Amino acid sequence: MNIRKEEALKYHSEGRHGKIEVVATKPCYTSRELSLAYTPGVAEPCREIEKNDNDVFKYTAKGNLVAVVTNGTAVLGLGNIGPHAGKPVMEGKGVLFKRFADIDVFDIELKTMDPKEIIKTCQLLEPTFGGINLEDIKAPECFEVEEELKKTMNIPVFHDDQHGTAIISCAALINAVEIAGKSLEEVRVVASGAGAAAIACCNLYVSAGVKRENIFMFDSKGLIHKERTDLNKYKKLFAGEKKFNSLDEAMNGADVFVGLSKAGVISQDMVKTMAPNAIVFAMANPDPEITYEEVKEVRDDIIMATGRSDYPNQVNNVLGFPFIFRGALDVRATGINEEMKMAAVKALANLAKEDVPEVVLQAYSGDDFSFGTDYIIPKPFDPRVLWKVAPAVAKAAVETGVARHTITNWEQYEEELQERLGYSQEILRLMIHKAKKSPKRVIYPEGEEEKIIRAANAVALEGIAKPILVGNKNIILSTIRELGMDEKIFEIINIHECEKCKNYAEEFFKLRQRKGITLKRAHSYMRNPNYYAPMAIKMGDADALISGITRRYPDTIRPALQIVGLKENFKVVSAMHIVINNRKVYFFADTTVNIKPDAETLAQIAISTADTVREFDISPKVAMLSFSNFGSSKNSETDKIAKATEIVKNLRPDITIDGEMRFDTAINPSVAKERFPFSQIKGNANVLIFPDLNSGNIAYKMMKNLTNSTVFGPVLMGMKKPVHILPRESSVEDIINLTAIAVVDSINNSK
Repeated sequence: MNIRKEEALKYHSEGRHGKIEVVATKPCYTSRELSLAYTPGVAEPCREIEKNDNDVFKYTAKGNLVAVVTNGTAVLGLGNIGPHAGKPVMEGKGVLFKRFADIDVFDIELKTMDPKEIIKTCQLLEPTFGGINLEDIKAPECFEVEEELKKTMNIPVFHDDQHGTAIISCAALINAVEIAGKSLEEVRVVASGAGAAAIACCNLYVSAGVKRENIFMFDSKGLIHKERTDLNKYKKLFAGEKKFNSLDEAMNGADVFVGLSKAGVISQDMVKTMAPNAIVFAMANPDPEITYEEVKEVRDDIIMATGRSDYPNQVNNVLGFPFIFRGALDVRATGINEEMKMAAVKALANLAKEDVPEVVLQAYSGDDFSFGTDYIIPKPFDPRVLWKVAPAVAKAAVETGVARHTITNWEQYEEELQERLGYSQEILRLMIHKAKKSPKRVIYPEGEEEKIIRAANAVALEGIAKPILVGNKNIILSTIRELGMDEKIFEIINIHECEKCKNYAEEFFKLRQRKGITLKRAHSYMRNPNYYAPMAIKMGDADALISGITRRYPDTIRPALQIVGLKENFKVVSAMHIVINNRKVYFFADTTVNIKPDAETLAQIAISTADTVREFDISPKVAMLSFSNFGSSKNSETDKIAKATEIVKNLRPDITIDGEMRFDTAINPSVAKERFPFSQIKGNANVLIFPDLNSGNIAYKMMKNLTNSTVFGPVLMGMKKPVHILPRESSVEDIINLTAIAVVDSINNSK
């Protein structure tokens, strides 16, 4: 990926400078809240921690706070640039911790070259942090710093430059060796580079099963062997008896090459001499020791990995450090030991063998991945790494006695990790990916509107849908040209010179002739885009309809109901809004259609919503909402909701549903577990069915306007073919997202 200098500088400098900020997690708006946050209220947790030191994890952020510490002496690809110049990298590391594992970070840049000063500083900071991530400290000082801190500190200390690359590449090596039909105990490994990463990698390979005597390590002066007198104690671990006069000679017959040095270190001729089904890990950044193309040009049997995202099998440290720290912090580990690192290795190796979900595929432009030569480790943006690696690390900490807190329900822990990451927020991208697999014809009755044209252009270019714009052709073309778009990608229906209007009018007359419509009026209706578009769907000339930004909701939905109609066995159409709040996703229904539904209608709304939620690859847990909990207040309204719940349970036992219940009971698992253990909903509900339109409409608008929630919709449910109605304030992105949902609706209908 090519990033321009100006883009990078603008990214870091515009708005709030840098990439991170500190955000309060508790309200502090009133004098009472201020008194709780600071004096006098803060004295109470202070007293509790004084009595029990471990309560610091209960009452402060220590348990989710990591220090990224550097002196800027070995910044990746830049060298010894100092603490100030290294600060953008450390802030970036903080962003990755937060993005991939929801871990808070303070970056700490130290103005010292003395490892003893780094050690002392970290030791003094131990009360502040739950863990220390050492970063970009040159070798061999980095070894000294980490060793001393691990011995003297009671929190996890992890030098990512060493162990991050080691863990990811070791997982890749285990799988590559398996695919190559070899064994770790027998492979001969040649390593170019003898710095922190190379030594850590080879040490971990030994722990995995590679024999130390089968590893031949080269530094800038040549092969490391026992006759050399210039070796530090870390390099001496790989000093063997056997000699090779050059890297070229060592590569002859080698099974594995591990590169952590610089570009161009090995040649195509050297690769040619390696053993059959050899493995090449060229991990120098930004340019590998040899490129993927160069290797594949001379050997098609090579299994290759690099540090680059534009080649298969990227060895990226982001697959390791966030999740290792997540697991260690969650059990309050006193350190990160070899067993925890190996647990991470095995979890990554095993994950690469699992089927890859669509949410991962769509992040990589729909490329298909399956375990094999070009897929030996998971992709960096695979969200499953969090709930596979972190529990594995946490379990290893518990089993080896370094955990101060034990997790008893590992399945629940995995669910909590999914919520922490906000996995469900990927749903819109998942819809876009599904749509791209089979783009459908989507008709836009408001084709003259600039927002619609911009959205239609985007969905056409991205392969989400095939847009059809309805309106005055001259106006539409004029706008397209003003915006500098290619008019050839649009299908335009000129509503004033309509070729199909006659056929559409005759069909509409047949539908509505006994409902006050004459043939003459039918012809006039077909000059109205809001009637023409549903008829295009009915006649098979379009697959889905998007409208609403210029018209009242009833004026848009009425023609669609008259012409397209409801799905078979459906008596009502309903709508839901998607609400994403605090990394959790909720589906609110009905929010725009049914004013005062009876029990049967509420049951249908619940079923429609549950089935629609499944299209997002999310398991619905449906709460039928009320002002009371499970019969605590008996009246006709609560009886209606209880009856609706029973109807769904009888009709669709596959749906997890319960009610009537209050909103707080539905979304707060501890309330339900403590007071209503009989509830079928375990954990928090994600589908919330409101008792009437007043409550549903007010609720989603309050979430949208009074909170930081992302609110999307409405998604119309129950129509025979996809019809979706936009709010008037919809953005271009809203139109694109709703188009993707409409296409997926059409795909599912065709099935």
